[in-house]
Amino acid sequence: MTLVLASASPRRRELLAQIGMADPEFRFEVLAADIDESHQASETAAQFVQRLAVEKAQAGLALYGQSPAVVLGSDTIVVLDGQILGKPVDEADAEQMLQQLSGREHSVMTAVAVTDGAKTLASLVETKVQFCGLTQQDILAYIATQEPMDKAGAYGIQGLGGCFVEAIQGSYSAVVGLPLVETKALLRKMQVL
Repeated sequence: MTLVLASASPRRRELLAQIGMADPEFRFEVLAADIDESHQASETAAQFVQRLAVEKAQAGLALYGQSPAVVLGSDTIVVLDGQILGKPVDEADAEQMLQQLSGREHSVMTAVAVTDGAKTLASLVETKVQFCGLTQQDILAYIATQEPMDKAGAYGIQGLGGCFVEAIQGSYSAVVGLPLVETKALLRKMQVL
């Protein structure tokens, strides 16, 4: 059975590789699956991120086109006061997001889904993240690194943005982009591990 990661994210690739550390035969292929990531008006944040993970897995399976295969899709969103903070569209958007997050707690929701075409399983992990207070200088210096520009909520906990994180309650790997424990459990259920 071939395992395929439907993501271009190097962070997800690294995390998935960690899951197979105990198995020298553990291998997976990587492909990027593009889907429409528009939020639907009736969806909660949790429903939205789970739908995206499932759609990425399904699109990856269709794109891969070989069987037997299990395809893994994942998506991560940042939620503050019920508002979804996606990837910033420009530097001004990143600045606004970081100002909103400054000194506040927010949720990071990561959904992971696996499918073989006949069966699809998904899991949602929510982690609470507390930011320290940020100065305007902190925000502008961080944006100048360009790190926040391709990250939900305009920060990466595993990079320079980690210096803004005062505390987390939940899964660190889910904030990075792939919840290790839950992903491993899904892969076991699909008999990939």
